[in-house]
Amino acid sequence: MDLSVAGTTRIDGKTLAAASTTVVLWASAFVAIRSAGAHFGPGALALGRLLVGAVALLALLVYRREGLPPRAAWPGIAASGVLWFGLYMVALNWGEKQVDAGTAAMLVGIGPVLIALLGGWLLKEGFPTKLLTGMAVSLGGAVVVGFSMSSGGGSSVVGILLCLLAAAVYAGGVVSQKPALRHATPLQATTFGCLIGAVACLPFAPQLVADLADAPVSATLNVVYLGLFPTALAFTTWAYALSRTTAGRMGATTYSVPALVVLMAWTLLGEAPGPLTLAGGALCLAGVAVSRRG
Repeated sequence: MDLSVAGTTRIDGKTLAAASTTVVLWASAFVAIRSAGAHFGPGALALGRLLVGAVALLALLVYRREGLPPRAAWPGIAASGVLWFGLYMVALNWGEKQVDAGTAAMLVGIGPVLIALLGGWLLKEGFPTKLLTGMAVSLGGAVVVGFSMSSGGGSSVVGILLCLLAAAVYAGGVVSQKPALRHATPLQATTFGCLIGAVACLPFAPQLVADLADAPVSATLNVVYLGLFPTALAFTTWAYALSRTTAGRMGATTYSVPALVVLMAWTLLGEAPGPLTLAGGALCLAGVAVSRRG
C-alpha cells in the first residue's frame, strides 16, 4: 500500500476547509460521546451512530448516483470499516466511560505517531530518529496520564488502555483507507466503510433497542447528532481531504482536536483534566509534533 499522493506537497484551500470541518466535528464527538455514554452502552452507542450515519450517507450516495466502488477499493474500505468505523468507536465509547473527554482526546491524539510507524513498517520507509524519539515522548505522556489517574482506581487505567487501543485502530483505519481512495470517491469510501462498521456492530443491536427504550430524548438526540455530523459529514470531509494529500499531513491536522475537546468539555460538561493529566496529555502531543517535524 502506498500512502503517498503524487504532486500533493501542500494542503490547498479546499482541502484545508474540509480538514478543518473534520477537526471541529470530531472534537465535538468526544463531548457528545461522554454525554450519551451515560445512557448507552459502548457497542450500542457505536451501532446507533453508525446506523444513522449509514442512512444519511446512502441517501446522499443515491442522490449523487455514485454507485458501488470499484473492486480494487474494497480491501481498503473493508479494513477501514472494521477498524475505524467499528472497533475504534466501540473502544473510544468504552474508554470515555472511564476517563473524561479531554483525557480521551489527548490519548487518541498519538494516532499520527502510530500512522508514521505503520508507514515505516508496511511501506518500508524505515524508522527515523525523530519518529522513535516522538514515540518515546508520547508513551511517556501516556504513562504520566495513567499515573495521574491511578488514584481513582483500576477503571481509569482500563479507560486509558482503551483510548490507546482506539488510537491504534484509528491509525490502522487511515493507513487502510488511503489506498482505497485511489479507486473510490470519498463518499463511496465513507458510505461503505460506515456500512461495514455497522454490520460489525450488529451484535450490539439488542442492547441498542433496550437502551433506546430507557434513554432520555436528549441522549437519543446526541446519538443522532453523532451519526449525522461527526460520522456522515466529518468522515466524508476527512476522506475528501485525505484523497488530496498524504496520510501524514492529514494526521497532523488533528493536533488541535484535544485542545478543542478540553474547551468544549469544560464549557458544556463542566469537566476538565487535572494539571498532571494535562501535562501528560501535552507530552503525548509534543511527541506527535516531534515525530512529524520535517
